[in-house]
Amino acid sequence: MRRTSRPHSLTAAPPRPGNLPHELNRFVGRSAELAAFDCALSATRLVTVTGSGGVGKSRLVAHALARTAADAAPADGVWRVELAPVRREELVEHAVVEALGLTDHTPRPPRQVLVDHLAERRLLLVVDGFEHLVDACAALLRDLLRAAPGLRVVAVGRRPLALEGERLFPLAPLTAADAVELFADRAAALLPGFDLDDGCRDDVLEVCRRLDCLPLSVELAAGRLRALSPRRLLERLDDRFRLLTGGGRDALPRHQTLRTTIGWSHELCTPAERLLWARLSVFCGPFDLEAAEYVCSGEDLPADTVLDTLDELLAQSVVAREETPAGVRYRMLDTVRAYGAEWLAGIGDQGRMQSRHRDWYLGMATWCELEWFSPRQSAVAARVEAELPNLRAALEFCLTEPGQTHLGQYLAGTLWFYWSGCGRLSEGRHWLDRSIALDRGDADGDEEAGHGEAGGQGEHGGARLKALWVLGYVAILQGDTVPALAALQECHDAAERGGDATALAYAVHRTGCLALVTDDLPRAERLLRDALVRYREIGELNSNVLMGQVELAMTVAFRGDLAQAAALCEDVRQVCEDHGERWTLAYALYVLAYADWAEGRLARARALLERCLAIDHEFHDLLGTVLAVELLALVTVAEGDAAEAAVLQGAAARIWPSVGLPLFGSAHYNAPHALCEAKAREALGDARFEELTRAGERLGHDEAVSRALRNANPPPPRPRAVGRRRAETQVVLHPLSAEGDPGTGGQRA
Repeated sequence: MRRTSRPHSLTAAPPRPGNLPHELNRFVGRSAELAAFDCALSATRLVTVTGSGGVGKSRLVAHALARTAADAAPADGVWRVELAPVRREELVEHAVVEALGLTDHTPRPPRQVLVDHLAERRLLLVVDGFEHLVDACAALLRDLLRAAPGLRVVAVGRRPLALEGERLFPLAPLTAADAVELFADRAAALLPGFDLDDGCRDDVLEVCRRLDCLPLSVELAAGRLRALSPRRLLERLDDRFRLLTGGGRDALPRHQTLRTTIGWSHELCTPAERLLWARLSVFCGPFDLEAAEYVCSGEDLPADTVLDTLDELLAQSVVAREETPAGVRYRMLDTVRAYGAEWLAGIGDQGRMQSRHRDWYLGMATWCELEWFSPRQSAVAARVEAELPNLRAALEFCLTEPGQTHLGQYLAGTLWFYWSGCGRLSEGRHWLDRSIALDRGDADGDEEAGHGEAGGQGEHGGARLKALWVLGYVAILQGDTVPALAALQECHDAAERGGDATALAYAVHRTGCLALVTDDLPRAERLLRDALVRYREIGELNSNVLMGQVELAMTVAFRGDLAQAAALCEDVRQVCEDHGERWTLAYALYVLAYADWAEGRLARARALLERCLAIDHEFHDLLGTVLAVELLALVTVAEGDAAEAAVLQGAAARIWPSVGLPLFGSAHYNAPHALCEAKAREALGDARFEELTRAGERLGHDEAVSRALRNANPPPPRPRAVGRRRAETQVVLHPLSAEGDPGTGGQRA
């Protein structure tokens, strides 16, 4: 029997199981979230579902509880109170009373009415849209939960209530697959016969991705199909706030357009929170606290207040917090970021914020280049990977703003270790080509006069020279020899005219490397030895210098002097171990393994190559990886397993197109490959060899590495796009401005 309290003064509305609204269209996706929500609700009496505007918090809760109501609803029902229309804190209690259908004619305050009514009931209360009334709502729910042991509460809002016993349930956007399904479902309701298979699936996927897979944004976008095709819709998304308007007549006012949805959160922010929101929009992708403090602080927002202000934006789901293997990072959804960017432009502060953002990432890149030659090499690689979206934004700013080309050249050149060592040759080539091309016309004119940046004597000539030798290096690794030679020759001539010994040493070194991969071994040896002498004279010691010694070792090995090659690489190995350097070490191990294979020491060669491959795989160094796999195939066929050697050659063939010209088109680099193929074909026959090679080509990258390591568990590749720990955030800011000269040098011992 249903129990009531104080029947003499309180009458309830006619008995009913609750007031949850019925769903009018199909609920899409979220199966994992629904299961997790059910578990959370069964484990605690207060669950607060948080998330950004439009992420689908209310709909998920309504759907989850509708299922509960159909199966095992609380005895006294599931009741929902919508607080968005309530503007004053003292009216919160009245809104709950009204939602429960209660009337009371006594002088008791409404809170007491609620306590008395709920005291002995088993009831689930949904409080939706409380974020603008959080203090009053939290105080009321605390009292009700204490007084009514049979009460459970689901709070739905953009921030926590911060109550004891509260279990947070942060809701993320949809997966891409669920977002596409939602778009298709709403589009089909609007346009009968709409089908994703009509050649528009890719456009719809990109629309959903550009809208952060926010359910509200996706539904509003689908509503535009009355007038626009998916392709036209995609083209107009740059002005998403103007495009995505409408929504159903029964939608809450704050949900009828994307702008008002985000604006609802903006209205709830203090002036300091709004200012930080606007300034944070300058970041692309994840950022850390130190970056936010540097970039966003000022007289109107002191650095020591940024943390507390950021914490409030986190609480309101404007900013999301991410736990990564390397520590905590923050990000804003693109839609939220775009809203902040409009405000930043409106207050006229966009250029200054972009300049501060650029300075931070120039300083970070400088620090990372220095730290690359250290035991922190893996952490540096992971950090640059995590910061890549922001580094791209800084590069783009430098290369599009007048007077900043030299800063773009410096930044693109400073990241040489990332382009060459972490599988980003193509992207590095893009930025380097752009930065050099921007002032090439001016530089050519200056060359004729014998002065200016091209001569290395201009105010910012050092940045250009650094970009030139790095461009040459990246082009060499891609097997693109003509542009490589042009860049290195330009760097050499300009550095020689300007007396820049550092840039000249790098130009000589990389020209020697080019001679090596184009089979001009005598010239390669002469230039590489010359470069190493120059490095010693200027006191240069870093991964580049050690790589020059490895390249010299490979040159003399190809010329038949395996003993000298091994001695050179043993010296490199010792220096690497002394300094904690591992990237160059992998290449030294490769040369040592080559020498051991040539001398018939197969077990030792395999052990060296397995260590080499593990390091290359960790750094995502595709060139090092594919060279190691090629040589492992040769060792494998020498060990008598021709079938496995054929599989490994196939795996290498699949990787090469992601690097550049296979084996640089070099007869010397190709010799082990050709020998392996000849031996394997002889043992297997052409048909079987081709069959096994095709099997190798079907292996994914990680599978190929695992196979090369004899199906052992290879060390996992360094996670892409991760953050870093607080202990690793002591960034030495490079004191750069648009007027500064970043220079050219590498790391010096």
